[in-house]
Amino acid sequence: MNMNIAFFDAKPYDIPSFDRYGKENKITFKYFETKLNEDTVNLAEGFDGICSFVNDTVNAHVIDRMYEMGIRILALRCAGFNNVDMNHAYGKIHVLRVPAYSPYAVAEHTMALLLTSIRRIHKAYIRTRDYNFSLAGMTGFDLHGKTIGVIGTGRIGRVFIDICRGFGMHILAYDKYPAKQLLCDPSVHYVSLQELFQNSDIISLHCPLTEETYHIIDEHALRQCKRGVVIINTSRGALVDAEALLAAIKSRTVGAACLDVYEEESDLFFEDNSGHILNDDVLARLISMPNVIVTSHQAFLTEEALSNIAETTVRNIVEFSETGHCENELCIHCGTPEDSKQPQNV
Repeated sequence: MNMNIAFFDAKPYDIPSFDRYGKENKITFKYFETKLNEDTVNLAEGFDGICSFVNDTVNAHVIDRMYEMGIRILALRCAGFNNVDMNHAYGKIHVLRVPAYSPYAVAEHTMALLLTSIRRIHKAYIRTRDYNFSLAGMTGFDLHGKTIGVIGTGRIGRVFIDICRGFGMHILAYDKYPAKQLLCDPSVHYVSLQELFQNSDIISLHCPLTEETYHIIDEHALRQCKRGVVIINTSRGALVDAEALLAAIKSRTVGAACLDVYEEESDLFFEDNSGHILNDDVLARLISMPNVIVTSHQAFLTEEALSNIAETTVRNIVEFSETGHCENELCIHCGTPEDSKQPQNV
């Protein structure tokens, strides 16, 4: 079997792993730096399939054009699929995804953001490079004994809970589909969203983006939170209403925010915009806040995760091509795989 796959939104760190696993399985990837959308889908003419990422646009127009070109495989090299019109894809193309790669990568980055924020590590780094060793304004707080609310207890959420348990934190959890292994865990308490908002010192998001979870952190939710709450989002940008978050920071309701994702990130993240004026005023204001840390959707970016993503993506393509089936295929009408109910990130 020899296959040619159009690979959109390619970055230098993607190529080594995909070339390696592709060569082993007689798959050639053609790398396009541009994102997949209505204007670029024609670049896939003559290919056997398309490989896309989280900020590519796979709407009805793109799906119809793929179908017209005879392309039936869309291999997502990520877990989330909110950027794909799944209803329109039904009966036209087969959507394959990577349900898990390294939950440790995202969970560990989440804790890194939290520790950096509350212990002012980012500020210390900047100060000491100027030989400023003053401790003024550097006071943080202990995580031990604090209450963390974890929204979403899939693979990533559960690994993050393990990390928090190691710090001696009290753990509240919310998930529409509670994890069986946590229901019997006396250190984890499933509660309603309202209880989680009201009682958490820190709230971390690890759920997928759906109609139900869109802006799960909004003005109403933030009004219920403890004053000075820390909000962490390493899952999907649109889980948080960015304007409401900014207002809550300005009113001192939110004590700090750690964001690896942003709801309007698609035209900004993964690119070098340092020589340009940022037109997104909300993001610009958030970045300017001294109690906000923004990273560029990099929680997934470890060597282990990149290798796992490439290996699973290639295996999905091979499995479907050889058998017409794939355990990681998404099907909106026949029910998505059980894992799709569980929170994932990239």
